[in-house]
Amino acid sequence: MSTVTLSIGPKSYTIACADGEEAHIRALGAMIAEKYAQLGAARAPLEAQNLLFAALFLADELAEAKKRTASPPAPAPTPEPDTAELDALRKTVARLEAELAAARKTPPAAPAATPQFDLFGTPAAPSPLAEDMAERLEALAARAEASAAALEAAAANA
Repeated sequence: MSTVTLSIGPKSYTIACADGEEAHIRALGAMIAEKYAQLGAARAPLEAQNLLFAALFLADELAEAKKRTASPPAPAPTPEPDTAELDALRKTVARLEAELAAARKTPPAAPAATPQFDLFGTPAAPSPLAEDMAERLEALAARAEASAAALEAAAANA
């Protein structure tokens, strides 16, 4: 074990430390002495209060340093896009939009009717409930189309 004498303010303090740690302890003591000196004429009457204020200065610096290292790094600047690549992408988008428009104009193919079977594998007869529901859906679709046409006509006349 070694000892180091630190001069902080008007007093000297003898500190025990491990062999080889003397320079590090002296550097830490110098930091405390520097913060103590920052008190200037505003020193408190009790030495313990002055040491506490010096410790608070150091703790504040440590907290600020931790905030800076904890904040996420600034995002890297985005590189300028390659104009040739950008033009190629625009052409691809235009081609895909044209294909989509053409697909919307073409009515979808009707799905092939699949026969319905009951649990025993015999063809099931269409139920009256399903036929009634299909008729009601057809009627609802016709009313919706008529309403849409009326709204379009009203909008065109307005």
